Amino acid sequence: MMNKQNRKIIFDTRWFGEHGIGRFAKEVYDKDIFKPIKLTGNPISIFDVLKLTLYLLFHHDFFYSPGFNAPFFFLKRTAITLHDLNHIDLDANSSFLKRLYYNLVLKRACKKCAFIVTVSEFSKKRIVEWSGINPDKVKVVYNGVSDAFHANVKPYEPGFPYIFIVGNRKLHKNEDRAMRAFAQADIDKDIKLVFSGDPSDQLLQTANELSITERIIFLGRLTEEQLASTYKGAICLLFPSLYEGFGLPVIESMACGTPVITSNTTSLVEVAGQATELIDPKNVNNISQSINRLYSDKQLQQKNINLGYINIKKYCWQSSKKRLKKILQEIFINRMER
Repeated sequence: MMNKQNRKIIFDTRWFGEHGIGRFAKEVYDKDIFKPIKLTGNPISIFDVLKLTLYLLFHHDFFYSPGFNAPFFFLKRTAITLHDLNHIDLDANSSFLKRLYYNLVLKRACKKCAFIVTVSEFSKKRIVEWSGINPDKVKVVYNGVSDAFHANVKPYEPGFPYIFIVGNRKLHKNEDRAMRAFAQADIDKDIKLVFSGDPSDQLLQTANELSITERIIFLGRLTEEQLASTYKGAICLLFPSLYEGFGLPVIESMACGTPVITSNTTSLVEVAGQATELIDPKNVNNISQSINRLYSDKQLQQKNINLGYINIKKYCWQSSKKRLKKILQEIFINRMER
């Protein structure tokens, strides 16, 4: 119960999905305190700023978005979620319109809204640096591990050993360097490098250049169950990303009992804790050496698996849902009752 009138917070359910922001939105939604927004369309359309503003003109409840959209007015009764600043920090992921949206709409929203949610201390630090707001205004609510990822998942068994890469072919995923490191690693040549998603021309070209085309596999789009199975069957997850606001594959792999090699940058150090092999993602030799070390040392593999199980205990969707609810109660609901 929120108050005597049982008023609820408007939640932008248009973000619901299976991955990334969509997964966060579905997992933190609590029907006891939220009600779905009655709007359709893309929440990050430039026209949605006007549409959302008009909606809130006629709907006077507090508004929470699990993604990075905001109205232009009514910000004192609005809270938004910025999962990262990759559209600001990474030129390859940005455009003139994205930068315009961030600098004209989102920066203003950060300054004037009730509060901001983000998913890591790294992202909080970047949001504060970029927007110039008080750090106390930014609340960290971690992502969690979905139920599909657990130690008893049936492993993917393609008939060959493999190292797994989860990515989307974007440049910051650093997959070209990962492939080069794999090619020079001193490991059995029957080991393949398996990618989620479809191939890119660049990666196919690199594989051909390195003469490892027959050792590279692309699985296409995977369901959550297929993804969990592929984590479970892998020698390790190789996740040398240059930039993450959180890094869900790291904790998903840990939950499935598969060791992880990941970057010593951005949010990944924070999320991985002491349970991974950390590498310099810009150094191919360093990545390759880490592959060698983890592959050849069974005790190290088991140590990281055990530490991974401990590490993921703090990444629980139920805990994240409770934390968000507590923040909303402290900030929004107290205002409702005044």
